[in-house]
Amino acid sequence: MTPAILAFLLGAAGLAAGVGLGRVSLRLPDGVAGASPGPRRHALMALAAAAIGVWAALVRATPLDAVLTALLGWQLLLIAVIDGEHFRLPDRLTLPLLATGGLAAMVLDQTAPIDALIGAAAGFAGLWLLALAYRGLRGRDGLGDGDPILLAAGGAWVGWIGLPSVLLWASAAGLSLVAARLLVGKRVSATDRMPFGPCLAAGIWLTWMLGPLGL
Repeated sequence: MTPAILAFLLGAAGLAAGVGLGRVSLRLPDGVAGASPGPRRHALMALAAAAIGVWAALVRATPLDAVLTALLGWQLLLIAVIDGEHFRLPDRLTLPLLATGGLAAMVLDQTAPIDALIGAAAGFAGLWLLALAYRGLRGRDGLGDGDPILLAAGGAWVGWIGLPSVLLWASAAGLSLVAARLLVGKRVSATDRMPFGPCLAAGIWLTWMLGPLGL
């Protein structure tokens, strides 16, 4: 199968998946109905998912690699939207991402299974300990409960060696969001809430697609 045909197929699959993701994202993490559906929302989700599918097909080496990469991107897209809107990362979104990361480690050559296992453990432990330390020092939560699980899932995909790159990309994304708020004239303070899930999702995706920084 040529990359062009695969890109067409995964792009079309992405359009359908994006509509489905848009419908799922209209429900809050606890299952309560959210905002009413709108054509613009579904269209944006569909275009984003289609772009992910095409990108995966054109960059990855094999059809199986491209399909799993597209699946990664679609999962991250939904996670980013849900956390961005509701400041929550439900286990029913992050745990499947962890499972597909384990699957990718077993069937693809990019991340060895042992590296994926170490990456998952290190990702979870690192953010969980950071959240615990922040809570002890500041007396309030600085990270959501789902962030360590999301980084664990990212570690399963990119391995332990990719975790620093994930965090660097995520930090850059977070700083970009803060800079954007300042540029449009909004005030920024240390007590402002900002979802870290979309930043981690961007870091996982870019590390998977581009490889660990410096390697």
